[in-house]
Amino acid sequence: MIRLATVSDVPAISRLWEKLVAYHQALGQDMPAAVPDGAARYGRSLADRLDDNHTRVLVAEVDGQVVGYVLGVVVDLMPEIFEHHAGGFLADIFVEESYRGRGLGRALVRALEDWFRHNGLRYFEWHVASSNKSALAFWEAMGGHSFMVRMRAYIEPKKPDGAR
Repeated sequence: MIRLATVSDVPAISRLWEKLVAYHQALGQDMPAAVPDGAARYGRSLADRLDDNHTRVLVAEVDGQVVGYVLGVVVDLMPEIFEHHAGGFLADIFVEESYRGRGLGRALVRALEDWFRHNGLRYFEWHVASSNKSALAFWEAMGGHSFMVRMRAYIEPKKPDGAR
């Protein structure tokens, strides 16, 4: 069952977030690591946003247990200088590994998409690690396509004059 998250779901969602971060860390060192109390901070931030009209948090519940979640927000980037419409941003999604392949991820995304549609949005976006092949396949199957590429370059520390 997909339903709106409540404050009582925050501890379970925070644990799922920790697993999401660990999953991404396993993809490569370029993925951000959580600070030691990151899950607690995430939970507090999430709890503060549950009543925000521009934020939607949904959970996938099986047999009374939260096994997945999705976090989406409405964004409107610099409307004063670009001709465009507000869009949605899918910030986080995670489904417990043992529950994958049952359609829960799809159901979470479709429910969030319905909320975006209800809010008059015409599109939503998300980030995917380029090394996450299964996620890329999932998003393509969900109708996603690349339109921009996010790149990174590391800045080497400047060497003191005369150093080799």
